[in-house]
Amino acid sequence: MSLFAHAEWFRTVHHPQDLPAGCGAEVAFAGRSNAGKSSAINALVNRQRLAFVSRTPGRTQTINFFSLGSGCFLVDLPGYGYAAVPQRKREHWGELISAYLKTRGCLRGLVLITDVRRPLTALDRQLIEWFAATTKPVHVLLAKADKLSRSQAALALKRADGALRRDYPELSLQLFSSTTREGVVAAQQVISGWMQ
Repeated sequence: MSLFAHAEWFRTVHHPQDLPAGCGAEVAFAGRSNAGKSSAINALVNRQRLAFVSRTPGRTQTINFFSLGSGCFLVDLPGYGYAAVPQRKREHWGELISAYLKTRGCLRGLVLITDVRRPLTALDRQLIEWFAATTKPVHVLLAKADKLSRSQAALALKRADGALRRDYPELSLQLFSSTTREGVVAAQQVISGWMQ
């Protein structure tokens, strides 16, 4: 039976002191607001509304834990880079994300979701750079691959791979679409491997 078959909401965290006691295995999901993070989580667990999907960027304002059972969790971090969010709120999110990523001993890896149609932003690279220091793996999902032709998507993957592998040889990446489910099984395999 799939690790993702019985996913359910577990807890929402507004402040670092509210993080659950870490004793299992967690995989965090990060990305720019509106990159398709919640849709990716829903596709991975084969559910339509486990993670809240909004047409308005910046709606995920907390850390959301989704239980997979057996002490395994998917962790949805607040999106970043959305200018319409007040500076004070962005600072709070930054502190919350930083506290989580720095202190979680049970964190096994980071899945970074980016829009395949856009180059990685300075904030994406900053997060990869910062997280690489933990020596934990990073897997990049180039989401919304269905919005490009196969040749355009392949070219975007090649460019991203060339830009990232030079500096982060341990990083892995793939094309992904929550709409067509392209790359879902491959991403599940990466995450399952980290959870072992």
